[in-house]
Amino acid sequence: MQVPKSKRHPWKGTERLHNLQITPPTSPKYRKKKKKDKEKIEVETRKRQREKNSDFQLKKIMFLEEASQQEELAKEWCFKPCEVRELSNHEFFMPGLVDTHIHAPQYSFAGSNVDLPLLDWLTKYTFPTELKFQNIDFAEEVYTRVVRRTLKNGTTTACYFGTIHTDSSLLLAEIADKFGQRAFVGKVCMDMNATVPEYKETTEASIKETERFVSRMLQKNYSRVKPIVTPRFSLSCTDTLLNKLGSIAKIHNLHIQSHISENISEVEAVKSLFYDYKNYTDVYDRNNLLTDKTVMAHGCYLSAEELQVFKERGAAISHCPNSNLSLSSGFLNVLEVLKHEVKIGLGTDVAGGYSSSMLDAIRRAVMVSNILLINKINEKSLTLKEVFRLATLGGSQALGLDKEIGNFEVGKEFDALLINPKASDSPIDLFSGDLVGETSEAVIQKFLYLGDDRNIEEVYVGGKQVVPFSSSV
Repeated sequence: MQVPKSKRHPWKGTERLHNLQITPPTSPKYRKKKKKDKEKIEVETRKRQREKNSDFQLKKIMFLEEASQQEELAKEWCFKPCEVRELSNHEFFMPGLVDTHIHAPQYSFAGSNVDLPLLDWLTKYTFPTELKFQNIDFAEEVYTRVVRRTLKNGTTTACYFGTIHTDSSLLLAEIADKFGQRAFVGKVCMDMNATVPEYKETTEASIKETERFVSRMLQKNYSRVKPIVTPRFSLSCTDTLLNKLGSIAKIHNLHIQSHISENISEVEAVKSLFYDYKNYTDVYDRNNLLTDKTVMAHGCYLSAEELQVFKERGAAISHCPNSNLSLSSGFLNVLEVLKHEVKIGLGTDVAGGYSSSMLDAIRRAVMVSNILLINKINEKSLTLKEVFRLATLGGSQALGLDKEIGNFEVGKEFDALLINPKASDSPIDLFSGDLVGETSEAVIQKFLYLGDDRNIEEVYVGGKQVVPFSSSV
């Protein structure tokens, strides 16, 4: 975790220009005039470049320098003193949080009904709730609230499951775009459901509606909201549907999301149903659903052989510690995943995970790793720094966005949170020893362990401030 060196953050700048190479005559007077002319040309050129690239400026991190260099930087990048944001010694910016697995419709019962194991939980609570999303008005209420809540919680990028309903899933994408959240949105596909048979599609309808969903999303061409192919999990999909979804993803070069090896009963059921396959991973792999654009939630019971396939395909895992604990599903050994060089990020997995906050996911990921250490499964546990990385850069890598977001490298888009540990009614108490240096690591740790949305004063996606919310949304 890197503490920002500078407390002065110019929001705007222009592309760096090569110095104009002018060889002046020997006359000192002429040389002085020529130098002034050169400086004037450079300043005017930068001003024109700045005006021309105003949209570009707002998206990208243009430079990272010391605050002591502000005067020189102002000349080079043509920003004004009024465009400099100066933070107090307890405030800091951090990269936006990336939620690699969240069920948007389940937000309607988040914080309740986590008293059953996975398959019973799906039957009693989840499928009946998701069935309600054929009602577009109900969908709009829930989806508006989940997007607003996750943004307030600092989730700048979310990978959403919708429901089997195409129109409400399209609405989720529209709402995410309206509020400025970076997102993947998937229309759920399932042509098998013996326990709640009214909540499923025919194979043909699922394929047709997925194609309609993808077509409409591509036509919309949202700048930061993209479609993602979404078979719910193997138990809800026939081979025919899985294979066709793999083809759709390949044709359109789309991302893919699903679940894998979350619960022992689920793993055994997959083994029984798909007896022609080597294992759970093979079901997805042989149907072209395990690619370098795939993110699979959970993975608690993946074998070393399966992790090797993940590595070879470039597929990622979303670690969802809250739901793994809340539904008594299991523990994911993140260190084992990393040892196999498999990409991994964090997910809230609402509503199996009862919290929509990625801060909760960070805390529980640390605790799960500590439990594995206590039980001598691992010789060490994940550090807070390592888990923070999973919630930011790790998540962007899992979703194939690490060239655009995930940290504060020059050239990446500015997805960021402004953190104020001393905000009104803050759950954090700071003491004089915490504030040694520009922004001490202790302050950052206290926010990650104790903070909440009250400390997240501003949220930026692609350089645009999206929290506090604009009056227009």
